[in-house]
Amino acid sequence: MASMSHSSIALCGASASASDYLRSSTNGVTGGVSLRTLGRRAMVTSTKSSNNLYVTARLKKGKKFDHPWPSNPDPNVKGGVLSYLSTFKPLGDTQKPVTLDFEKPLVELEKKILDVRKMAAETGLDFTDQIITLETKYRQALKDLYTHLTPIQRVNIARHPNRPTFLDHIHNITDKFMELHGDRAGYDDPAIVTGIGTIDGKRYMFIGHQKGRNTKENIMRNFGMPTPHGYRKALRMMYYADHHGFPIVTFIDTPGAYADLKSEEKGQGEAIANNLRTMFGLKVPIISIVIGEGGSGGALAIGCANKMLMLENAVFYVASPEACAAILWNSSKAAPEAAEKLRITSKELVKLNVADGIIPEPLGGAHADPSWTSKQIKIAINENMNEFGKMSGEELVKHRMAKYRKIGVFIENAPVEPEKKVNMKRRDDMVSTSRKLEGEVEKLKEQILKAKETSSEDQPSSEVLNEMIKKLKSEIDDEYTEAARAMGLEERLAAIRGEFSKASAEEHLVHPILIEKIEKLKEEFSTRLSEAPNYESLRSKLDMLRDFSRAKAASEAASVKNEINKRFQEAVDRPEVREKVEAIKAEVASSGASSFEELSDELKEKVLKTKGEVEAEMAGVLNSMGLELEAVTPNVKDVAEQSFVPSENIQERVEKLNQEISEKIEEVVRTPEIKSMVELLKVEAAKASQSPGDAKVSSQKIETLEQQIKQKIADALSMSGLQEKQEELEKELAVACELAAEKSESLKEDDDDDDDEDGSESEKPEIINSSFT
Repeated sequence: MASMSHSSIALCGASASASDYLRSSTNGVTGGVSLRTLGRRAMVTSTKSSNNLYVTARLKKGKKFDHPWPSNPDPNVKGGVLSYLSTFKPLGDTQKPVTLDFEKPLVELEKKILDVRKMAAETGLDFTDQIITLETKYRQALKDLYTHLTPIQRVNIARHPNRPTFLDHIHNITDKFMELHGDRAGYDDPAIVTGIGTIDGKRYMFIGHQKGRNTKENIMRNFGMPTPHGYRKALRMMYYADHHGFPIVTFIDTPGAYADLKSEEKGQGEAIANNLRTMFGLKVPIISIVIGEGGSGGALAIGCANKMLMLENAVFYVASPEACAAILWNSSKAAPEAAEKLRITSKELVKLNVADGIIPEPLGGAHADPSWTSKQIKIAINENMNEFGKMSGEELVKHRMAKYRKIGVFIENAPVEPEKKVNMKRRDDMVSTSRKLEGEVEKLKEQILKAKETSSEDQPSSEVLNEMIKKLKSEIDDEYTEAARAMGLEERLAAIRGEFSKASAEEHLVHPILIEKIEKLKEEFSTRLSEAPNYESLRSKLDMLRDFSRAKAASEAASVKNEINKRFQEAVDRPEVREKVEAIKAEVASSGASSFEELSDELKEKVLKTKGEVEAEMAGVLNSMGLELEAVTPNVKDVAEQSFVPSENIQERVEKLNQEISEKIEEVVRTPEIKSMVELLKVEAAKASQSPGDAKVSSQKIETLEQQIKQKIADALSMSGLQEKQEELEKELAVACELAAEKSESLKEDDDDDDDEDGSESEKPEIINSSFT
C-alpha cells in the first residue's frame, strides 16, 4: 500500500486547534495540508509532550473506473489532468471527404469537371464553355438530389462524419465561451459539453451532445453517447442558469444514452427522468436545436424546451430505423421503409407539432458550409429569444407545458384534412383487407381440397374464384408499390410514367431512349426485388394467385366438359338419331360381315352417312355452346395408317430451324424501332377500349401497325437465309410422306390378318357402335 508521511507541525498556543491548520495551506500557516489533498487517509495523532502535536496521514489506493472512464488519459501531463478537458481546438489535418451512396452521380460529374480543368491547364486550350456547362449541370443535379431526399437519405446526412458538431457551432456563433466541467459527483462526461457564452453581448447557458470529428475524438467523446454523469452535469448547469437568469440553449446530436451495465448501475434512467422533470419547472426560456440525430431518451433528456428547432436534414426518433426494421421486419435491410413509417424528418415532425421550426441547410448538407449553417442557427436563437424575453417565469413554464400537451391531441368530430383522411383510410383498409383475405383464402383452399377428394361438383364457383383473384391482384399491386417505395424507385417510376403518358397523349412513337429507360428500370426492379422487405409477402400472394388461377381453369374445364357430355347425351338420345343408329346396327348384324371392309358398298355408304350425321349433331352442339370443332379424332387404325414419323435427322433439323426462327424473331422484336411500334400499338388498343367512339380510327391504326410489325419481321427472316432452309426441309418432308404412304398399304394388310385371327362375331357391332358414340 502506498503511504505518505508529513512533517510534524508544532502548534504554539492553546487557542488554535489541529483542524484549523489542516483545512488549507492558504490560511497563512506554512506546512498546512488540505483535507481535499489528503482524500481518504487514515490519520493518527500522537502527543509526545503537552505542547507538541504530531499528525501522520496515509493515502489509500482508490478503485479505478472502467470504460468509458480512462485509467490514465494523459500520462505526460503532471497531476493527471484529463486531455479532453482542454480547450476545443481546430483539427490539425483536414477531414477526409466522405461520399454517401446516393451522392455518387455528383462525384462523377465533379471528377469530369476536374479532368476538363486539368486538360485545359496542360494543353493551354480554352475549355471555358465546357466547364460552365458541366458546372451548371452539377448545380442542377445537386439541387434536384437534395430537394427530393428520402427519409433514409436524410438519416445518412445527419450521421455524416464531417457534419459540424456542437462545439463547432458554438465557436461560430458566440463572442466568448467558457466551458464548465463536472457533475460534482466524481466524473466529467466528455459526451456532454456545458458552458456559458455570449451572443451579441447577451449571456446564455449552452448544453449539448458532443461527437468526435475523427476516430480518436469519437472514442474520447464516447461517440456522443452520455453516461449518467453527463446528464447530472447538464442538470447542475440548468439549476445554475435558472438561479442566475441565463436563457438555456441545448444542442441535440446523439444516437442515444450510453447503455452499458455501469451506466445502468449508476442510475441512467433516473438521471434522464430527473432532467425531464426539472426542465418543465425552470423559469428561464429554453430552446433545443437538433443539429444531427436525436435518439430516444438520450436526446429528450436535454430537449424539453419551449421551442424545439431542427436543422433541415436532422432527424429525431424514439428508435433508429435499423432497430425498428429489426424488430418489425426481422431485417435491418428494411431500414428505408422503417425511416419512412417512423416520420422522423424535420418536415414530418413540424406537421406533427413535435418540432416548432426548421433551420435551413446549404445544398449538400451542413458539412458543405458549416459557417453558413451556424449563422442560420444564430439568427434562429436571436429571433426566438426576443419572443421569450417578454414572458415572465410563470408564463414560460405554462408555455412549455402547453407545447407538450398539444402533441398527439385528437378532437372528436373535428374535420380532418382530406390527405390525412385518405391515408388513414387506406392504411386501415389494408390491414383489415389483408386479415379478411387470409380467412377467405383458407376457406377456399379447404373447399378446393375437399372437392379434389370427393367430386368435381363440390368445387367453388367461378364467381367466388374470380372475386378472390381480383382481390389478390389488388393486393399484389399494392405490394409491388410498397417494394418500389422501399427500394427508392418510386420517383423514377412516376417520372417514366409521366414521360410515357405525355408521349401517348401526343400520339408520337415512343422514343428509343424512353424504351431503354423502361427496360433498365424493369431490370433493376427485378434484380433488387428479393431485397425488398415485403418480398416474402409478395411471393406468397403470387403463389396464391397462381393456385387460384389453376383452380379456376380446372373448374371451368370441368364445367365445360360436364356441359358437353350432357349436350352430347341429349343429342344422341333424340328419337330420330337413336332410330337411325339402331337400324344401321341391325343391318350390320344381319349382313354377317366380320369387318368394315367386308361390308357391301351400299352398306358402307349408309354407315359413313350415319356417322357423318351424328358428327354433324355433335358439331352443332359445340357451336351452340360457342365452341368450334377443329377436327374429329380418328380411330387408332386410321392414325397408324395416315401418320408417319420423320427420321431423327430431319426431326432435329426441324427443331433447330424452329429455334433459329424464334431467336431471330426475338432479336427483331427487341430492336428500338419494333419496341416503339409495339408500345404505340398498346396505347392504341387502350384508347380503343376506353373510347368506343374512336374505335374505328383506332382499329385502322392497329391494323396498320400490325401489318408494319409483321412486314418488318418477315423482311428480317428473309434476309437471314432461314426461308431457304425452310424450303429445303419441306422438300425432304414431301419425300418422307411418299415413303410413308407406301408403308401404310402393307400396314393395312397386316391389320386385316390380325382381325381375322383375333376378332369375333360378337365384337364387330360394338366396334362400329363405338365409332358412333
